[in-house]
Amino acid sequence: MDYHDLTTLGIAFGLGLLVGLQRQKAHSEMAGVRTFTLIAVLGVLAGFLSRDYQNPFILPVLGLAITSLLVAANLIKIKAFTDPDIGQTTEVAALMMFAIGAYLVMGDRILGVIIGTSMAVLLYVKERLHGFIDKLQEKDLAAIMTFAGISLVVLPILPNKTYGPYEVLNPRNIWLMITLIVGLSVLGYFIYKFVGKKVGIISNGVLGGLISSTATTVSYARKTADTLSISKMAAFVITTASAIALARVMVEVSVVVPEKIPEMLLPLIIEFVVMALICVGMFYSINKDSSNDRMPEPDNPAQFKSALIFGLLYGAILLAVAFAKEELGNEALYLVAIISGLTDVDAITLSLSQLIKTESLNANTGWRLILLASMSNLAFKGVMAGVLGSKQLGRWIAISFGIAIIAGILLIWLWP
Repeated sequence: MDYHDLTTLGIAFGLGLLVGLQRQKAHSEMAGVRTFTLIAVLGVLAGFLSRDYQNPFILPVLGLAITSLLVAANLIKIKAFTDPDIGQTTEVAALMMFAIGAYLVMGDRILGVIIGTSMAVLLYVKERLHGFIDKLQEKDLAAIMTFAGISLVVLPILPNKTYGPYEVLNPRNIWLMITLIVGLSVLGYFIYKFVGKKVGIISNGVLGGLISSTATTVSYARKTADTLSISKMAAFVITTASAIALARVMVEVSVVVPEKIPEMLLPLIIEFVVMALICVGMFYSINKDSSNDRMPEPDNPAQFKSALIFGLLYGAILLAVAFAKEELGNEALYLVAIISGLTDVDAITLSLSQLIKTESLNANTGWRLILLASMSNLAFKGVMAGVLGSKQLGRWIAISFGIAIIAGILLIWLWP
């Protein structure tokens, strides 16, 4: 007895029950739990017959038979009901269930399970999905479409070759980094949309770090210029956003050079813990009544122009880092990290990570440069907070960022 085939049949039975249960719960007049289970089992049997008899016609003939039954059922439904449901979700799901059953036999069983389960989840979240779509604004749709264009249209057609001096400019790698950064920003933006415009101060800081810690700093600093009473709360949000920005840097490093995670992330995690402890201390010292403050409405995080600018900046930093390492030595890289980190820590992080990936830069030096760029970015945001915000905000930021910068410098200096 072939237990592998029995297992496949059991998986198809379970997936058919799962999808059929959802369709019957949704009051589908076309097919319910029994019909979907039978269709899934029929798909498996079609796969068995095609495989065992080596006949390529059995599977498509049975597929056409299922399609004919669905068409006939629709015709009967149209004649029997005065106001029939003309949606095609159940019909498409039934054909998908038959195809999944056959694919469990003829293809990758794990992939078939993933597809079947995903289909059940997609059918289940219909109402929530429709509700989310109804809430989308024009700029939300623009963000989705732009990100789709960046990741699914532009990325696949770019050449995977290196060009230019020092052999560091790879169009596909550069655009892949753009996709990563835009994707993280879009994720933060839509978390904001899910959570709502009115959230607690902790959520403000977390979402601000996901979307843009620099924009969060500017927004809250300007608020304190008009409302001095929220200075301490604004300092907490800005510090939290900067801590999350460091976590975002760690995610970027993990994505680009996963093999170097043990070597590179530990000192960055220690710096993050220091900043998190600062945030905890600030949270318990602020007025809880300020937690109802609104988070500023973020701009569209997936603008094509911004993506191009980031790509140019990333490529320029790649060249600058390669030039400094080749012509001036590793010491010059520290100056490049400080200058680059002032405006955009993501670009220098990804540039250095790419060099570490290609073994053009030592990982031990790489994390130090990344942390130094993050400290440089903290200093830049601290200056902006002091210039744009109230004096009280400047004092709080000087304390929180000062502790974080000192801790970072000590890590760079003393870490073995």
